[in-house]
Amino acid sequence: MLNTIDVRGQELNIGALRRTLPRAQMDVDAVQSTVRPIVEEIRARGVVAALEYGEKFDGIVPESVQVPADVVKQAEADLDPQIKQALMEAIARVRTVHAAQKPKGSTVTLGDGAVVREEFLPVERVGLYVPGGNAVYPSSVIMNVVPAQEAGVSSLVVASPPQKDFGGWPHPTILAACSLLGVEEVWAVGGAQAVALLAYGDNELTPVDMITGPGNIFVTAAKRLVRGVVGIDAEAGPTEIAIVADETANPVYVAYDMISQAEHDVMAASVLITTSPELAEAVDKEIEERYGVTLNADRVAQALKGEQSGIVLVDDIDHAITVANAYAAEHLEIHTKDSAAVAARIRNAGAVFVGEHAPVPLGDYAAGSNHVLPTSGSAAYAAGLSTYTFLKPMHFVEYTAEGLKEIGQTIITLADAERLPAHGEAIKARLEES
Repeated sequence: MLNTIDVRGQELNIGALRRTLPRAQMDVDAVQSTVRPIVEEIRARGVVAALEYGEKFDGIVPESVQVPADVVKQAEADLDPQIKQALMEAIARVRTVHAAQKPKGSTVTLGDGAVVREEFLPVERVGLYVPGGNAVYPSSVIMNVVPAQEAGVSSLVVASPPQKDFGGWPHPTILAACSLLGVEEVWAVGGAQAVALLAYGDNELTPVDMITGPGNIFVTAAKRLVRGVVGIDAEAGPTEIAIVADETANPVYVAYDMISQAEHDVMAASVLITTSPELAEAVDKEIEERYGVTLNADRVAQALKGEQSGIVLVDDIDHAITVANAYAAEHLEIHTKDSAAVAARIRNAGAVFVGEHAPVPLGDYAAGSNHVLPTSGSAAYAAGLSTYTFLKPMHFVEYTAEGLKEIGQTIITLADAERLPAHGEAIKARLEES
């Protein structure tokens, strides 16, 4: 069922591996001509234009963009108790992990009267996007809202597409998750129009300083267009899993983990990197026998048979680690004899799931880690969403006359070397007075 790529015996460098390994291709530039007019109209006409695009793309016009507080509260009241308990447990675990991430500031004394302080200050207002589409994602509400809250963000808004089946409001489970988290501002707007409205606001709605959260290619294109007007977390591509496995791996576990990732989207990537041709054959057989009974079998089949998914045969574990680091997967599972030792050698991954009892779905919901992670190889240089995402390190420079006198001539010398003498004069004026 899956494509097989055999790189055994090949001395491939990182560049060659990245060209060889299976990966979904997403051309954001190809949809810019479609998305740019939407963004420009939202900038010019605000909510009115957003509602028009909502009717066009979502088939419904909500009574207002902002979801009334009583609607949000009612969604929590109507929530299935078992789902509510599960959400609360997930919130507690994610909050515990993200609360521990908040860094402490520092104070460095460089001499008498020469102090530099660093403080981590939260972004003031953020927009958190929660997609609709193929599934319902209350987990994305948790993964975006909790880090922002733990960072100390004072104002946040969740935007999610209006649903025809629910009177034009976002899905009730999304609203219930917002209520459980104490989110007071929810907008019934989705897609590129949501990103633009968050970035520009209008006379009624206050724009944000940063936009985070995953979405489809149109959301990604809109984030690219408004970057610079606001901060963004990342340009999310199709979701992906890579699994490093040897002959000791359980083929049933590996198959289910690849299937579970494939059910996200037809462009989702599931890649097995293995030293064992026998395991590769067994996994392929298990996938073929099991995927058809899933709710999303058609979607899974398209994803697994696509060019973005496959099995990569490697020489040994060292080779597997090299391939995994070159691939830089959003999610990386390790199913080997000594999974911890292999995991310790991974440098490029959004998140690493160590051992056969730490599958990616654990991280999707309630491991405590964040599931908004870098895709498309960007894990080589970028990190997933976290409390850090919503914090700005800021320096406070405190020098007395004595402190400036000690370093003053150095500054003057450097200013003259850069042919910026007025910089030096600003120092000299103070030194002459002291």
